[in-house]
Amino acid sequence: MKVLAIAGSNSETSMNKQLVSYASTLFENAEVEVIDLNSFEMPIYKHEREVNNGVPQEAHDFAAKIDGANLLLLSLPEHNGTYSTAFKNVFDWVSRIKGRTVWNEVPMLLMSAAPGARGGAGVLEAAAKRFPFHGGNIVDTFSLPFFKDNFDTTKQEISNEEKNSELRDKIKKISAIEIILEK
Repeated sequence: MKVLAIAGSNSETSMNKQLVSYASTLFENAEVEVIDLNSFEMPIYKHEREVNNGVPQEAHDFAAKIDGANLLLLSLPEHNGTYSTAFKNVFDWVSRIKGRTVWNEVPMLLMSAAPGARGGAGVLEAAAKRFPFHGGNIVDTFSLPFFKDNFDTTKQEISNEEKNSELRDKIKKISAIEIILEK
């Protein structure tokens, strides 16, 4: 199984990057790639840019990463109730590639980590509503509220036993589904 882990943030210290990196270590017998959204930085989408220059190569590269995966781990930060601008721009450009959907029906564990009690509930809701229109196959979701209290940044792991167990159970369930699909 090939797992592609993506944090929807361009921050070097992103809590969502830490969460998705940790989650990616919980897979057994999987080839895991954690990608940095900064590697896919492009000009802000504008119709005239697309008409004059086409879709940037970085969007095609991002789409190829998705297409090469059996499972996506996506952890989104919540910025004003929805996606970060950096993520939305990559999403917008990939959506402009002719003949494809953004997520190409690759099964996805959608996650969010946040400093507050809602744990990114707004961005998870926005993604759950929007992604299916773009080939999103959301198998499950996970939210980590109160990041500073529930994640050990020294050990780079979830410190809250209940939340850690919840994530591990979801990954086991998804891994079992993927093993069946591969056969």
